[in-house]
Amino acid sequence: MLASFSELLQEHRARGTALGAFTCYNFETAAAVLQAAQERTDSVIILISEKSFATAHGDYLVAALRAVAERAPVPVCLQLDHISDLRRIEAAFALGVGAVMADGSRLSFEQNIAFVREAVAIAQRYGGYVEAELGRVEGDEDIATAARAGAFTDPEQAAIFVERAQPACLAVSIGNVHGVYQHPPALDWERLKKIHEQTTAPLSLHGASGLSDEDLRRAITYGIAKINVNTELRSRYVQVAAEQAPQMARGSRLLELQLTLTEALAQVAGAKLDVYNGR
Repeated sequence: MLASFSELLQEHRARGTALGAFTCYNFETAAAVLQAAQERTDSVIILISEKSFATAHGDYLVAALRAVAERAPVPVCLQLDHISDLRRIEAAFALGVGAVMADGSRLSFEQNIAFVREAVAIAQRYGGYVEAELGRVEGDEDIATAARAGAFTDPEQAAIFVERAQPACLAVSIGNVHGVYQHPPALDWERLKKIHEQTTAPLSLHGASGLSDEDLRRAITYGIAKINVNTELRSRYVQVAAEQAPQMARGSRLLELQLTLTEALAQVAGAKLDVYNGR
Protein backbone atom coordinates (compact mmCIF):
# COMPACT_ATOMS: atom_id res chain seq x y z
CA MET A 1 0.00 0.00 0.00
CA LEU A 2 1.21 3.50 -0.76
CA ALA A 3 2.23 5.46 2.33
CA SER A 4 3.33 8.98 3.21
CA PHE A 5 7.08 9.60 3.12
CA SER A 6 6.90 11.96 6.10
CA GLU A 7 4.69 9.68 8.19
CA LEU A 8 6.95 6.68 7.62
CA LEU A 9 10.00 8.70 8.65
CA GLN A 10 8.31 10.03 11.77
CA GLU A 11 7.16 6.53 12.79
CA HIS A 12 10.66 5.11 12.52
CA ARG A 13 12.17 8.12 14.23
CA ALA A 14 9.77 7.72 17.15
CA ARG A 15 10.66 4.03 17.46
CA GLY A 16 14.40 4.60 17.20
CA THR A 17 14.63 2.56 13.99
CA ALA A 18 15.44 3.43 10.38
CA LEU A 19 13.41 3.20 7.20
CA GLY A 20 15.09 1.06 4.53
CA ALA A 21 15.26 2.72 1.10
CA PHE A 22 16.24 0.40 -1.76
CA THR A 23 17.10 1.42 -5.31
CA CYS A 24 15.18 -0.73 -7.78
CA TYR A 25 16.07 -0.86 -11.48
CA ASN A 26 13.59 -3.57 -12.42
CA PHE A 27 10.74 -5.80 -11.26
CA GLU A 28 12.94 -8.52 -9.74
CA THR A 29 14.61 -6.07 -7.38
CA ALA A 30 11.34 -4.42 -6.33
CA ALA A 31 9.69 -7.82 -5.79
CA ALA A 32 12.64 -8.91 -3.65
CA VAL A 33 12.51 -5.79 -1.48
CA LEU A 34 8.77 -6.15 -0.93
CA GLN A 35 9.11 -9.88 -0.22
CA ALA A 36 11.65 -9.11 2.50
CA ALA A 37 9.48 -6.30 3.88
CA GLN A 38 6.35 -8.45 3.88
CA GLU A 39 8.08 -11.31 5.71
CA ARG A 40 9.01 -8.81 8.46
CA THR A 41 5.94 -6.54 8.24
CA ASP A 42 8.32 -3.61 7.70
CA SER A 43 7.63 -0.43 5.76
CA VAL A 44 10.09 0.46 2.98
CA ILE A 45 10.96 3.02 0.35
CA ILE A 46 11.44 2.00 -3.28
CA LEU A 47 14.00 4.32 -4.83
CA ILE A 48 14.31 5.16 -8.52
CA SER A 49 17.66 6.54 -9.60
CA GLU A 50 17.91 9.75 -11.61
CA LYS A 51 19.61 7.90 -14.48
CA SER A 52 16.85 5.29 -14.60
CA PHE A 53 14.22 8.00 -14.72
CA ALA A 54 16.12 9.79 -17.50
CA THR A 55 16.07 6.79 -19.85
CA ALA A 56 13.58 6.46 -22.68
CA HIS A 57 11.56 4.07 -20.51
CA GLY A 58 11.80 5.99 -17.24
CA ASP A 59 8.09 6.81 -17.19
CA TYR A 60 7.26 3.12 -17.60
CA LEU A 61 9.53 2.20 -14.71
CA VAL A 62 7.81 4.70 -12.40
CA ALA A 63 4.38 3.42 -13.43
CA ALA A 64 5.39 -0.20 -12.92
CA LEU A 65 6.96 0.34 -9.51
CA ARG A 66 4.02 2.43 -8.36
CA ALA A 67 1.67 -0.43 -9.32
CA VAL A 68 3.84 -2.88 -7.38
CA ALA A 69 3.86 -0.56 -4.35
CA GLU A 70 0.09 -0.11 -4.45
CA ARG A 71 -0.46 -3.87 -4.24
CA ALA A 72 2.09 -4.46 -1.49
CA PRO A 73 0.63 -5.57 1.88
CA VAL A 74 3.08 -3.32 3.74
CA PRO A 75 3.43 0.49 3.67
CA VAL A 76 5.60 1.62 0.74
CA CYS A 77 6.68 5.01 -0.55
CA LEU A 78 8.06 5.54 -4.05
CA GLN A 79 10.90 8.10 -4.18
CA LEU A 80 12.93 9.57 -7.03
CA ASP A 81 16.53 9.79 -5.85
CA HIS A 82 19.14 12.54 -6.41
CA ILE A 83 17.56 14.87 -8.94
CA SER A 84 18.56 18.47 -9.56
CA ASP A 85 16.12 19.50 -12.30
CA LEU A 86 12.89 21.10 -11.15
CA ARG A 87 11.06 20.12 -14.34
CA ARG A 88 11.89 16.47 -13.77
CA ILE A 89 10.89 16.78 -10.14
CA GLU A 90 7.45 17.98 -11.20
CA ALA A 91 7.23 15.27 -13.86
CA ALA A 92 8.01 12.61 -11.24
CA PHE A 93 5.30 13.86 -8.89
CA ALA A 94 2.84 13.99 -11.79
CA LEU A 95 3.62 10.31 -12.47
CA GLY A 96 2.85 9.40 -8.87
CA VAL A 97 6.02 9.30 -6.77
CA GLY A 98 5.49 10.20 -3.14
CA ALA A 99 8.82 11.94 -2.60
CA VAL A 100 11.92 13.20 -4.38
CA MET A 101 15.48 13.72 -3.24
CA ALA A 102 16.07 17.28 -4.48
CA ASP A 103 19.86 17.33 -4.76
CA GLY A 104 21.25 20.85 -4.54
CA SER A 105 24.50 19.73 -2.94
CA ARG A 106 26.60 21.14 -5.80
CA LEU A 107 25.06 24.58 -5.28
CA SER A 108 26.06 27.27 -2.82
CA PHE A 109 24.35 27.23 0.57
CA GLU A 110 21.86 29.95 -0.38
CA GLN A 111 21.23 28.47 -3.82
CA ASN A 112 20.60 25.07 -2.27
CA ILE A 113 18.03 26.56 0.09
CA ALA A 114 16.28 28.33 -2.80
CA PHE A 115 16.29 25.17 -4.92
CA VAL A 116 14.85 23.00 -2.16
CA ARG A 117 12.19 25.58 -1.35
CA GLU A 118 11.05 25.48 -4.98
CA ALA A 119 11.04 21.69 -4.92
CA VAL A 120 8.97 21.71 -1.70
CA ALA A 121 6.44 24.06 -3.32
CA ILE A 122 6.09 21.64 -6.23
CA ALA A 123 5.78 18.66 -3.90
CA GLN A 124 3.03 20.32 -1.90
CA ARG A 125 0.89 20.69 -5.02
CA TYR A 126 0.93 16.90 -5.37
CA GLY A 127 0.77 15.99 -1.69
CA GLY A 128 4.38 14.81 -1.79
CA TYR A 129 7.59 15.44 0.14
CA VAL A 130 11.20 16.45 -0.42
CA GLU A 131 14.47 15.11 0.91
CA ALA A 132 17.46 17.46 0.62
CA GLU A 133 21.22 17.11 0.97
CA LEU A 134 23.61 19.45 2.75
CA GLY A 135 27.30 18.82 2.27
CA ARG A 136 28.28 16.45 -0.51
CA VAL A 137 28.08 12.65 -0.59
CA GLU A 138 30.51 11.72 -3.37
CA GLY A 139 30.41 8.73 -5.71
CA ASP A 140 27.98 7.36 -8.29
CA GLU A 141 24.65 5.81 -7.31
CA ASP A 142 24.56 3.65 -10.43
CA ILE A 143 28.19 2.50 -10.82
CA ALA A 144 30.18 0.85 -8.04
CA THR A 145 33.44 2.76 -8.23
CA ALA A 146 35.72 3.73 -5.37
CA ALA A 147 35.12 7.24 -4.03
CA ARG A 148 36.49 9.63 -1.44
CA ALA A 149 34.37 11.42 1.14
CA GLY A 150 33.05 14.80 0.06
CA ALA A 151 32.28 18.06 1.85
CA PHE A 152 30.97 17.32 5.34
CA THR A 153 27.67 18.68 6.63
CA ASP A 154 28.07 21.61 9.01
CA PRO A 155 25.75 21.20 12.05
CA GLU A 156 25.02 24.91 12.44
CA GLN A 157 24.32 25.31 8.74
CA ALA A 158 22.09 22.24 8.89
CA ALA A 159 19.87 23.85 11.52
CA ILE A 160 19.49 26.99 9.41
CA PHE A 161 18.97 24.99 6.24
CA VAL A 162 16.17 22.86 7.68
CA GLU A 163 14.42 25.89 9.16
CA ARG A 164 14.50 27.87 5.91
CA ALA A 165 14.15 25.18 3.24
CA GLN A 166 11.69 22.96 5.16
CA PRO A 167 12.66 19.55 3.74
CA ALA A 168 10.93 16.49 5.19
CA CYS A 169 14.31 14.76 5.49
CA LEU A 170 17.96 15.80 5.37
CA ALA A 171 20.73 13.65 3.86
CA VAL A 172 24.02 14.23 5.66
CA SER A 173 27.67 13.86 4.71
CA ILE A 174 29.77 12.52 7.58
CA GLY A 175 32.36 10.51 5.68
CA ASN A 176 29.91 8.30 3.79
CA VAL A 177 30.12 7.88 -0.02
CA HIS A 178 28.07 6.33 -2.81
CA GLY A 179 29.40 3.12 -4.29
CA VAL A 180 32.54 1.41 -3.01
CA TYR A 181 34.72 2.89 -0.29
CA GLN A 182 38.25 3.69 -1.42
CA HIS A 183 39.47 3.27 2.16
CA PRO A 184 37.79 1.85 5.28
CA PRO A 185 35.15 4.47 6.20
CA ALA A 186 35.74 6.62 9.25
CA LEU A 187 32.43 8.28 10.00
CA ASP A 188 32.42 11.52 11.97
CA TRP A 189 30.16 10.50 14.84
CA GLU A 190 30.52 13.72 16.77
CA ARG A 191 29.41 15.67 13.70
CA LEU A 192 26.36 13.44 13.26
CA LYS A 193 25.48 13.81 16.93
CA LYS A 194 25.62 17.60 16.68
CA ILE A 195 23.51 17.63 13.50
CA HIS A 196 20.92 15.49 15.26
CA GLU A 197 20.88 17.78 18.28
CA GLN A 198 20.56 20.98 16.25
CA THR A 199 18.02 20.01 13.57
CA THR A 200 14.38 19.03 13.64
CA ALA A 201 14.18 17.02 10.40
CA PRO A 202 14.71 13.25 10.24
CA LEU A 203 18.19 12.45 8.91
CA SER A 204 19.12 10.21 6.00
CA LEU A 205 22.31 8.22 5.38
CA HIS A 206 23.33 7.64 1.78
CA GLY A 207 26.24 5.44 0.75
CA ALA A 208 25.48 2.90 3.48
CA SER A 209 26.60 -0.07 1.39
CA GLY A 210 29.92 -1.20 2.81
CA LEU A 211 29.28 0.13 6.31
CA SER A 212 29.30 -2.42 9.11
CA ASP A 213 26.11 -3.39 10.93
CA GLU A 214 27.63 -1.88 14.05
CA ASP A 215 28.10 1.47 12.30
CA LEU A 216 24.57 1.39 10.95
CA ARG A 217 23.10 0.70 14.39
CA ARG A 218 25.18 3.50 15.87
CA ALA A 219 24.06 5.91 13.16
CA ILE A 220 20.42 5.19 14.02
CA THR A 221 21.03 6.08 17.66
CA TYR A 222 22.33 9.47 16.43
CA GLY A 223 19.19 10.34 14.51
CA ILE A 224 19.45 8.52 11.18
CA ALA A 225 15.86 7.59 10.28
CA LYS A 226 16.37 6.51 6.64
CA ILE A 227 19.19 4.45 5.14
CA ASN A 228 19.71 3.96 1.39
CA VAL A 229 20.83 0.67 -0.15
CA ASN A 230 21.96 0.30 -3.76
CA THR A 231 25.43 -1.12 -4.39
CA GLU A 232 24.93 -4.31 -2.40
CA LEU A 233 21.72 -5.12 -4.28
CA ARG A 234 23.30 -4.47 -7.68
CA SER A 235 26.42 -6.44 -6.84
CA ARG A 236 24.39 -9.45 -5.71
CA TYR A 237 22.15 -9.20 -8.78
CA VAL A 238 25.11 -9.25 -11.19
CA GLN A 239 26.86 -12.01 -9.24
CA VAL A 240 23.84 -14.33 -9.23
CA ALA A 241 23.01 -13.59 -12.87
CA ALA A 242 26.58 -14.43 -13.91
CA GLU A 243 26.61 -17.65 -11.88
CA GLN A 244 23.22 -18.85 -13.07
CA ALA A 245 23.33 -17.73 -16.71
CA PRO A 246 25.22 -20.75 -18.13
CA GLN A 247 22.80 -23.35 -16.76
CA MET A 248 19.72 -21.18 -17.29
CA ALA A 249 20.73 -20.69 -20.94
CA ARG A 250 19.88 -24.35 -21.55
CA GLY A 251 16.21 -24.10 -22.37
CA SER A 252 16.20 -20.29 -22.05
CA ARG A 253 14.82 -20.61 -18.49
CA LEU A 254 14.11 -16.93 -17.97
CA LEU A 255 11.38 -17.33 -15.34
CA GLU A 256 13.61 -19.58 -13.25
CA LEU A 257 16.40 -17.02 -13.48
CA GLN A 258 14.04 -14.23 -12.40
CA LEU A 259 12.82 -16.19 -9.39
CA THR A 260 16.38 -17.09 -8.39
CA LEU A 261 17.42 -13.44 -8.58
CA THR A 262 14.42 -12.31 -6.54
CA GLU A 263 15.12 -14.81 -3.79
CA ALA A 264 18.80 -13.86 -3.59
CA LEU A 265 18.03 -10.13 -3.46
CA ALA A 266 15.33 -10.67 -0.83
CA GLN A 267 18.01 -12.13 1.43
CA VAL A 268 20.15 -8.99 1.00
CA ALA A 269 17.24 -6.64 1.64
CA GLY A 270 16.02 -8.68 4.59
CA ALA A 271 19.40 -8.62 6.31
CA LYS A 272 19.42 -4.83 6.01
CA LEU A 273 15.90 -4.48 7.35
CA ASP A 274 16.79 -6.61 10.35
CA VAL A 275 19.63 -4.25 11.24
CA TYR A 276 17.61 -1.10 10.63
CA ASN A 277 14.73 -2.34 12.77
CA GLY A 278 16.80 -3.52 15.72
CA ARG A 279 16.53 -7.27 15.23
